[in-house]
Amino acid sequence: MTVVNPTQPLRRPIGHMDQHSKGGRWYFAATGHAVYCYGPVMTLPQANGDLQRVATFCRDGQAVVPLKD
Repeated sequence: MTVVNPTQPLRRPIGHMDQHSKGGRWYFAATGHAVYCYGPVMTLPQANGDLQRVATFCRDGQAVVPLKD
């Protein structure tokens, strides 16, 4: 009788290169912080009539992050 023990998949730590594998990019937010976002950069109108460039679908959970010009 042969006993078969299933092997566990190899675990590797999440490193710097794994963060970039999803197709995202680093941006400089209007708040002065760097943010990593996966979606497209868009231009949205503001209430005063100006246009604001924003990055979308960012890693910190925000859907829209205003960018520094």
